[in-house]
Amino acid sequence: LSAGEVLKNLNKFYKRKEIQRLGAENGLDARLFHQAFISFRKYIMESSSVSADLHIILNDICCGAGKVCFLGHVDDLFPFFLRHAKQIFPMLDCMDDLRKISDLRLPPNWYPDARAIQRKIIFHAGPTNSGKTYHAIQRFLSAKSGIYCGPLKLLAHEIFQKSNNANVPCDLVTGEERVYANEDARQAPHIACTIEMCSTNTPYEVAVIDEIQMIRDPARGWAWTRALLGLCAEEIHVCGEAAAIDLVTELMYTTGEEVEVRNYKRLTPLTVLDYALESLDNLRPGDCIVCFSKNDIYSVSRQIEARGLECAVIYGSLPPGTKLEQAKKFNDPDDPCKILVATDAIGMGLNLCIKRIIFNSIVKPTVNEKGEKEIDSITTSQALQIAGRAGRYGSSFKQGEVTTMHRDDLMQLKEILSETVRPVKAAGLHPTPEQIEMFAYHLPDATLSNLIDIFVSLSQVDGLYFVCNIDDFKFLADMIQHIPLNLRSRYVFCTAPLNRKEPFVCTTLLKFARQFSRNEPLTFDWLCRHTKWPLAAPKNIKELVHLEAVHDVFDLYLWLSYRFMDMFPDAVLVRDIQKKLDNIIQVGVCNITKLIRASQSAAAPGAAAVVSDDFPFSRTKRDTRTVLDHHGAKSTEALSIAVDVPEGRRAKNLKAYRSATRQEDLKSHGRGSLANRLLREGLLTQEMLRQLESEWQDQHRNGRSGLGSKRDDQNRSKEMGKKKK
Repeated sequence: LSAGEVLKNLNKFYKRKEIQRLGAENGLDARLFHQAFISFRKYIMESSSVSADLHIILNDICCGAGKVCFLGHVDDLFPFFLRHAKQIFPMLDCMDDLRKISDLRLPPNWYPDARAIQRKIIFHAGPTNSGKTYHAIQRFLSAKSGIYCGPLKLLAHEIFQKSNNANVPCDLVTGEERVYANEDARQAPHIACTIEMCSTNTPYEVAVIDEIQMIRDPARGWAWTRALLGLCAEEIHVCGEAAAIDLVTELMYTTGEEVEVRNYKRLTPLTVLDYALESLDNLRPGDCIVCFSKNDIYSVSRQIEARGLECAVIYGSLPPGTKLEQAKKFNDPDDPCKILVATDAIGMGLNLCIKRIIFNSIVKPTVNEKGEKEIDSITTSQALQIAGRAGRYGSSFKQGEVTTMHRDDLMQLKEILSETVRPVKAAGLHPTPEQIEMFAYHLPDATLSNLIDIFVSLSQVDGLYFVCNIDDFKFLADMIQHIPLNLRSRYVFCTAPLNRKEPFVCTTLLKFARQFSRNEPLTFDWLCRHTKWPLAAPKNIKELVHLEAVHDVFDLYLWLSYRFMDMFPDAVLVRDIQKKLDNIIQVGVCNITKLIRASQSAAAPGAAAVVSDDFPFSRTKRDTRTVLDHHGAKSTEALSIAVDVPEGRRAKNLKAYRSATRQEDLKSHGRGSLANRLLREGLLTQEMLRQLESEWQDQHRNGRSGLGSKRDDQNRSKEMGKKKK
């Protein structure tokens, strides 16, 4: 057979509308049809031989092409195509059953206990520092029984303490920890928990769901949806942004429940200043500088210390105990530490006495669904959440202020804060273990990652819902696929809360799963050997980052210990050493500027920044830019702006960003105030400065000689042209 003729007829087969319709009738949507055809075409074109009946059909089609009496037609390939499609997509044989299992259009029906009672929904809507959560918690404390569901361990811990201090026995339940109010480990009538841990089977008088706007979160939104639809409580108090009112009302309409809305206003005034900070020399007690990368945290804290000031540091990957200790240090009026440098981790979960919020930048690095790094200005919701931390009611500051570090950012910050927060449009959903088990029954040979993919591709959702991002789940499923585990255990391991950007934590999960599969308990001694415990205080930033990863490993062990108690038996011992590790990390963070200096002195002369895994925001130069990594190597990263940012603001982001970078480049070549400041801060030595000056002069001379030689080449070519003429 002629390969060219076969390929031409296969492509003709693919384009026929009749074939696409037949494919759809057999469960092949446009995406599956395309994938099946690509595989079918590859099979035919690359196989050394095909089955006799398929060869005859192909021969008839190729030989009959163009003749009046056709020997065969491309449509005759469809049975062979469908047979091949069923081999690569086994679910085509049980498509109707799978569609029923993955039908997510009526989530309220998943919670019969909640549907059996008439619940009263009260929405406490208002900005940060408006007292909305306070009023909901007062009702929680006065009830005979209650449950508080929050987004963070810190928030759950705060309510746990507040409740027990008010003589209302309350248990604490998080993914890694169970703390009972009663000494005999009897369950108390009140529970404070992280939202993923709430029970939808236990009846309560009052339930509080905090930060309801997170129902739209691409990764965790399903937990808020589950709590809102499934909690079995007579009264449900929902707290959050007014932007979620319409969605909550619509969701409750589908359950036949009405929503009472109580609106709150901010208790203390918040002023957007007309001037930027511009220099760290203008810092005042009670200031908080908000950065969006660890590199900026390190740089700013180092510069503050060079001015003889103390600062506290808070960022997301710090253990909760360290965050609380740093917050306590900053809040203490008798402590000399009066400045806070933090990421947006301060947006919720910490009570801080801040007078003025200063945005070091209003552009935040993010990672999109494809794993690509993006730069986008912060949303109105994020800006209000962070800015609202200034001037907290009951603190020593009766009003809050907000501004930016750079003058160019101030106008844009004002625009962002003046915009209306976009309404929350949909609530997140996630496949349950039971649904995945039913899928596995129909597709016994499929991997867990494939089961999830098939589930999402077949799932049908109502317009009020969306399926949450499952990339982290699939990443872990692929990572442990080769380890022999039953489906339920594999599912639990894949839902473990870890950051997949931390290699040490990921490899630890892999070792946990491997030993678990061999039915060998993960003992305290094994964990100590793996983490090299006991550990010393960090001497540089790299060691501090590793200690944070070890803390996450201990968290992972504790999380698994509550799901597989027999296989992870030493939770008490691990919790003890985790507290000790928290203290070691606290010491490191208190000396963070010394660690930065140690990291810089240990780095190669060409290194550009302190060791960090964060997105190198401060180095952006062009839409596609070359950046210097920690070893002086070059790498190219693409700059993209998220689609949902208004076009005008997007263009303004890039313009301001490029302008600031050009100015930074110009300054970095001179020996003016920047060089003096770097010398003063110890970031540059006289010897390094002389070397830079020498290199700059060499480059300048080379550039001039390069121009001269270019002119000579042009003159020579002109002379040659004259001679030819």
